[in-house]
Amino acid sequence: MKLLNPIGQFVEVDGKNMNVYIEGSGNKTIVFLSGGGTASPVLDFKSLYSLLSDSYKIVVVEKFGYGFSDDYPDRNRDIDTILDDTRTALSKTGLKTPYILCPHSMSGLEAIYWSQKYPEEVEAIIGLDMAVPQYYSDMRISTAVLKLNKMLCKVGIIKLFSDNYIKTLYSHSSLTKEEKDIIKTLYSKRCISDAFINEADYCKKNAEIVNNGTTPKIPVLMFISNAEGINLDKSIWIDTAKNYASKLNNAQCVKLDCPHYIHNYRYEEINKKIKEFISTEL
Repeated sequence: MKLLNPIGQFVEVDGKNMNVYIEGSGNKTIVFLSGGGTASPVLDFKSLYSLLSDSYKIVVVEKFGYGFSDDYPDRNRDIDTILDDTRTALSKTGLKTPYILCPHSMSGLEAIYWSQKYPEEVEAIIGLDMAVPQYYSDMRISTAVLKLNKMLCKVGIIKLFSDNYIKTLYSHSSLTKEEKDIIKTLYSKRCISDAFINEADYCKKNAEIVNNGTTPKIPVLMFISNAEGINLDKSIWIDTAKNYASKLNNAQCVKLDCPHYIHNYRYEEINKKIKEFISTEL
């Protein structure tokens, strides 16, 4: 469904359009993968990637059901299909591997799995409060609630909450009013997609598959929030991230006292840390 003129370029994947945004240049490519249900990944990451694109090529992939990409109710959201869709979309833009993956939240599963299945394609992982497989053993995921929210979107009631959505996630960002209005439009028209509901339904199964794989052998930088905005006990979220990092060969953790969408709160600090990490580790 075309809601607005896309910010990025459409590429065809399995007969549907996925949106990919590319900015900047450099000999390193950073691929941003959004958290679950983010209304506009392209704009969600902008406060951060606009600081990075002077040094690196940055890419934002909007999965089916996110941002400007088509919804795809009948497409499986198992981890293999999600990853295949992302890799196909990037390949069709002409981008070359290896990538530095920069996942937020749920996309941490995709990033870790990518490094397991195609290690030659992943140079490093930079987690923006990314989920690790162990989170999902305790996390509560209700697709019934998601389906209710989808219905509220369909009848227009969700518009009443769009201002609060922007205030909660983007009041500390560097986005313009026009950019925030675009997010509001996307959120109001399709705050919950069928593809995301399917993804949430597969989440625990996907986490189990990733958990049974090897741990990344590449450099990993994990930014960890104060867990505000997470549907899980805060200490569990933070401790699980630190525990996962402790089992990696080359991992760094940076604790930030801000909510889950850290890249819209501490983007200047994160930008500096990322550049230091890339210059010293890669």
